[in-house]
Amino acid sequence: MNWVSRRMSEAIVVLAAGVGSRFRGHERKLRADFRGRPILEWVLAATIDVPCDERIIVVGGTYVSDLVTDAFTVLENVDFETGMASSLKVARSHCEAQGHEAMTVGLADQPSVTTECWTNVVLSRGKPIAVATYNGQRRNPVRLARSVWFDLPNEGDLGARSLMAAHPEIVEEVACEGECFDIDTVEDLLKWS
Repeated sequence: MNWVSRRMSEAIVVLAAGVGSRFRGHERKLRADFRGRPILEWVLAATIDVPCDERIIVVGGTYVSDLVTDAFTVLENVDFETGMASSLKVARSHCEAQGHEAMTVGLADQPSVTTECWTNVVLSRGKPIAVATYNGQRRNPVRLARSVWFDLPNEGDLGARSLMAAHPEIVEEVACEGECFDIDTVEDLLKWS
């Protein structure tokens, strides 16, 4: 794949569709209190100062609109139950229509990802895919240039993992500080709070 480093139209995408079926708390997962505020607010706040042309959140399954500021474009994924690939398709279609040339994707249940990490991944332009690493482990966010969008899986929950595994030559790893953890269960919430 041919890759050129230049000023590009960039979008940040937060995937927040789903119901968090493994989370058995009194409230929906993304609304659960984590260190004094809802999990989703941590993720959105971390992206606010990241240089980009548009911030997007893909929702579906859980009402979160009251937690989202007007700094974000809200996209609805009506097929959220089919897996993460459907949310990526919604984001990809929007980004293509808006003329974005790359989208950096993160998950709404990973409140420990810092603004610095988001920024470093967004600004990584050495290869078509840039992935955050924590202690050598690939996690989120992941920056995807337009040239790879249609190589992403069309179903399931793998996201870009299968593409990165099949084409390591187009992947740049971006070392990030701290830890990147998912809050999938009440036990996760208690552990990390």
